[in-house]
Amino acid sequence: MDGEHSALSGVEREREKLPPIYNSSPPAGLGRGAKQPFPSLGTFISTLNQRRDLGGRGFAGGMTGSLSGTLGLRHGRELPPICSDVRQKQRLTIDTLPPEVKAPFPSDPVIPLRTKTTKEFQEDMERAVQSGDWREVREFYLTTFDSFIEINAAFKREANGSFNTIDDSGVNAKFVNAVYDALLSTPQDIQKSVLKGIINSLLREWKGPRTKDDLRAYFILVQNPQYSSTSTYVIYAHLLRQIAALSEADHHFLVHWLKKLSARRFRQLVERLLQFISTRLFPAEPDELPPLAKCSWWIPSATKVLSLFNAANSISSPPIMPFTDFYNITLEHIDFMEEYRTWQNYGNSSRFSFCQFPFILSTVVKKAIIQKDSEQQMISQARQSLVSKVSRRQRVDMNLLFLNIKVRRAQLLSDSLDELMRKRCDLKKKLRVTFVGEAGLDMGGLTKEWFLLLVRQIFHTDYGMFTYMKDSRCHWFSSWKCDNYSEFQLVGTLMGLAVYNSIALDIHFPLYCYRKLLTPPTAPCDQNALVGMTTASLDDLQQIMPELAHGLGELLSYEGNVEEDFYLTFQVFQEEMGMVKSYNLKPGGDKIPVTKQNRKEYVQLYVDFLLNKSIYKQFAAFYHGFHSVCASDALMLLRPEEVEMLVCGSPELDMSALQKAAQYEGYSKTDTTVRCFWDVVLAFPLELQKKLLHFATGSDRVPVGGMADLNFKISKIDVPTDWLPISHTCFNQICLPPYRTRKELKQKLTIAISNAEGFGLE
Repeated sequence: MDGEHSALSGVEREREKLPPIYNSSPPAGLGRGAKQPFPSLGTFISTLNQRRDLGGRGFAGGMTGSLSGTLGLRHGRELPPICSDVRQKQRLTIDTLPPEVKAPFPSDPVIPLRTKTTKEFQEDMERAVQSGDWREVREFYLTTFDSFIEINAAFKREANGSFNTIDDSGVNAKFVNAVYDALLSTPQDIQKSVLKGIINSLLREWKGPRTKDDLRAYFILVQNPQYSSTSTYVIYAHLLRQIAALSEADHHFLVHWLKKLSARRFRQLVERLLQFISTRLFPAEPDELPPLAKCSWWIPSATKVLSLFNAANSISSPPIMPFTDFYNITLEHIDFMEEYRTWQNYGNSSRFSFCQFPFILSTVVKKAIIQKDSEQQMISQARQSLVSKVSRRQRVDMNLLFLNIKVRRAQLLSDSLDELMRKRCDLKKKLRVTFVGEAGLDMGGLTKEWFLLLVRQIFHTDYGMFTYMKDSRCHWFSSWKCDNYSEFQLVGTLMGLAVYNSIALDIHFPLYCYRKLLTPPTAPCDQNALVGMTTASLDDLQQIMPELAHGLGELLSYEGNVEEDFYLTFQVFQEEMGMVKSYNLKPGGDKIPVTKQNRKEYVQLYVDFLLNKSIYKQFAAFYHGFHSVCASDALMLLRPEEVEMLVCGSPELDMSALQKAAQYEGYSKTDTTVRCFWDVVLAFPLELQKKLLHFATGSDRVPVGGMADLNFKISKIDVPTDWLPISHTCFNQICLPPYRTRKELKQKLTIAISNAEGFGLE
């Protein structure tokens, strides 16, 4: 990284370009007993309805977010304590020190009093626009942005108030917005004077830690709309550098102040930072920006500041903007594997990599990293097998390069389980499936069908491994106990193989399941270490059992006598294989009544029991099955939502996008048959569109990269038109006879896609 003197030289040059009248120096002196069982939901609701009739009740307040776990920001932590030897000595105050060692402490500078209001400023702007006399507005901007003291004087609600809390920045947001909204419509000399003042402020020599007034100034300056122009990027970069270099405690304050910005302002600032990074990576003109070698700190500084916005978004409930809006699509065109290797070798050290800030990497990039990482592991596994054979002078069989699965359709589940258990050392090889008794070489289609049939059988309600929750339309782990949980491990292995081999599965787990799957993101070496024990909240239960979550929410907000009206203890009951079993939520729970004072603890323990403890062995087997295939540092880059996308693909179908990306063989897009095909498909209901996709590709889900990634092809087959369409799922190809009418094509296509399971040759 450049030295501070040379780093500021760019800003010095920017100042020299501005009119000399504004080249003024910044001012000096600028200084953080057992009762009834737990009632059913129906009992809950009826009891609550009775209480509602007898009297009202309040509602519990919302939950505040936590910042812990945000990349690079451990804001929930206390500041480091003073060292132990100091703590054990007598603490002295300045009043107990001898006079000769006392020294005056420099006081914070007194902020001058500025009284201009938003209304007065807007009136000044209106007069200037109408009369053309900008003197008063010019003086305001020249004074306001001349130093951090003046910025606080103008925009702080009380000039010398402390406002030292994360909940209140003390900034008059309405006034800031008015001043910035008007800035770009002022004459150029006024805009230059603002930039000149910012340069003066950034050039100031800092001594000691920043004050909250300094943080306020940074908070205000980063909102300046002038940084949208590349001509101001040198100044913007130095502002970002100073913000990025602030202490962790200062970042904690900024994150909480940023989350209070309006959604529109917040989005504008995020988009500006993303644009800055993209432009620095790929400038429109070669000479538009300084050479990259001389400002290598630009992108790290901007990305670190962007991480503050990401943290603010993460702790907001609901989030201010979708997490996908933090993706920088430009990064799909850089050498992201080099970024990944740098991160693997150096971690979160001073060597910058975008992988340190995975929120900025799109799912497309993360999928590509995982696939490349998987390919490297596959090659490594295959090479080891070959070397082992050669070293023992044994005949080399090319089947060694693959994970070969042979199954019978009639015993699909048991055969699959046996094969995967027997060949668990080969899981990282390329998957190849054979159905016994059926001719056909697996070029991808048989693998897809194996996944689809296996998932359909495993998740069938009659099988009992998973319970389908009708209200939330998702599957959850059955809590039945058994001696062997290998079938749950099989499901985890299947999910891992699907990600590893880029196959989308039609699995409906709640998002909480994927959070558990990333806890921790890499499997611990100790097989007995706890896995999947994620902190569970009522919101998580809402994803799976919404009615029960609602009932527990009502319990928390109930204003009557909880103990007498609900008659609950810290004991719960579950039905397992037709038998009702009781479990204590804490030692002696069957004798501890639930009261108004301890109901929060009861709800927390109950939710934790349902989502973690009661299914621990099932989920642990599932977890280890998934990680036995997908063990990779790349998993640490993923959010739970992104893991879900990699496993399942997207259920959102866009047949218009498929039409645009389609390729043709023997047909052109203007042929009658092709035009009839798209007329029919675009008019199909969603269910038939999914069946068509399944018929042609082996899956009814869309890959992460979108429809274009399917490489969908329509081919001509020279057979009579009374034949049905056929497909080659391994090539994502559908073959159409030369149908002449829309009606004929619709009839034949509907029959084909509704009866499309099984391969075989006569």
